Amino acid sequence: MSFMKGDLLTRTRKLVKGLAKAEPLWLKAMEQAPPATFPRAPGKVTKISLPEDPYIKKFFKKYPESLHEDAIKISSYDPPPARVFGLRVLELKEQGVTEEDAVAVADMEYRAEKRAKKKAYARLKQIARIQGKRPPPNPYPSAIREIQLEERKFVRDRFFDPKTRQILERLKEERALERQERFGGGW
Repeated sequence: MSFMKGDLLTRTRKLVKGLAKAEPLWLKAMEQAPPATFPRAPGKVTKISLPEDPYIKKFFKKYPESLHEDAIKISSYDPPPARVFGLRVLELKEQGVTEEDAVAVADMEYRAEKRAKKKAYARLKQIARIQGKRPPPNPYPSAIREIQLEERKFVRDRFFDPKTRQILERLKEERALERQERFGGGW
């Protein structure tokens, strides 16, 4: 029915009128009280773009490893680094700085912040070692490491899960039989 235009009511009327379908019981009731129709957008739906989007694209070109951060921290209160970068460039441009200088300053600030976070964690580990404690987990892990930590449980499960082990044993037996048929059957 995807080739037919109209809503459910119109399509069903056409099918009943063309004798392709028997009249359903609900058709008369639906004709008396048709469902609400919602207005559609005229033409194509335009893509939403924000003023900082071109600068975010530049940021991702320069730092492709940060592409993964957006997906993970989407519900965080702190905006991702790319958005901060874009907003900072716009802020500097509003103050009258040229675009190239604004991008350079925002880039320098991003690198300085990243360096400061690394330095703070290194100092935290050093303090933990002096106190004889285990170093704490990195408060600023890379997005890829966060994903790997989440998946580690499932990766380990596949080696110890009895169902997975049964499937693995069955596959091994099937391969052994195939090898026997190929090489051992002709002699």
